[in-house]
Amino acid sequence: MKPIGVGVIGTGFMGKAHSIAYSASASVFGTGLRPNLEIVCDLSPDRASQRATDLGFSRYSADWRDVVNDSAVDLISVCTPNDTHAEIAIAALNAGKHVWCEKPMSTNLADSAAMAAAAKASTGKTIVGYNYTKNPAVTHARRLIESGVIGEVAGFFCRYDVDNEADGNRPWSWRMSRDQSGTGANGDVLCHVISVAHFLTGSTISKVVGDYAIVHKERTDPANANATKTVDNDDMVSALVHFENGVHGHIGASRVTWGRKCGLRWEVQGTKGTIIFDQERLNELQLFTKQDDPATDGFRTILTGPEHAPYAAFLPNGGHSLGYMDVKICELHDLLTSIETGEKIWPDFDSALVIEQAMDAVDRSVISGAWEKV
Repeated sequence: MKPIGVGVIGTGFMGKAHSIAYSASASVFGTGLRPNLEIVCDLSPDRASQRATDLGFSRYSADWRDVVNDSAVDLISVCTPNDTHAEIAIAALNAGKHVWCEKPMSTNLADSAAMAAAAKASTGKTIVGYNYTKNPAVTHARRLIESGVIGEVAGFFCRYDVDNEADGNRPWSWRMSRDQSGTGANGDVLCHVISVAHFLTGSTISKVVGDYAIVHKERTDPANANATKTVDNDDMVSALVHFENGVHGHIGASRVTWGRKCGLRWEVQGTKGTIIFDQERLNELQLFTKQDDPATDGFRTILTGPEHAPYAAFLPNGGHSLGYMDVKICELHDLLTSIETGEKIWPDFDSALVIEQAMDAVDRSVISGAWEKV
């Protein structure tokens, strides 16, 4: 295998997920590129040092520019807060690096467009971390849809609800600031819904009418327990959507829904059947197709197995279940294959910009109170 040097900027949950994927990808897929863990970066030198030890990096830094300028690094993961994505990704692309950026691309459409422009001007490959489209169950659903198993797609319906911020006693964080995070549930959660919508329908959202709600308008200031800070982005978002290919649907997301841990649930309705998926049961699809005998009608459960690529790279038998980290490895495998072969990858910065444009249209619609074109 040919080595490819990697650097990870940001050592939170996603930085750890990327690092685990880098460590495992070559062993799982046996492909032509083997990631070498060169350098990890965190604003805290102590935390960066500990992460380097824990995750197996050769060295560490507290300055992301050290990663971008490291001659041993070919591929950079951007796993930092949203308002830093654009600066880091553009610098990495200008330095000729490949970039794996976590979602959303940035906090605003202008920065995201600048990232896409930098990618076009660079030799580096890019991908944005919409990992829910990389699950073998979901890629199988797309193949079923493309083969016509459920006929022509008529409707797409999806919600992604979590309870990360359901407790009103949780203190304010950067995710609740338009300046630092951009939109709230829209940018952080609904973006995944839109990625799945585009992936499964084979089309893009063209027109939206949206709605926001802020459930917890004030939260405790983490720097002063006797003061509060205003939440100025959305806790809940919903939208009616039209697609370029004529499909209609409804999408929504919430970061304040008690009991939902990873409640990404979607339904694709066709002229001959329906497919349903729930991320909290990420190894199952529910498929309905009309039977000649009405007595046999009903949804059937498809458990993922070796027949659903790339499941077989992990396990030889069906029903043994992949997990979240495995899906991140699938995502990385797509990127490494693209780097090795030169083939186009989805979603690169161009495709992810279209997702951002749909998010922006929802935001504009909330302000205007009217349908907005993407």
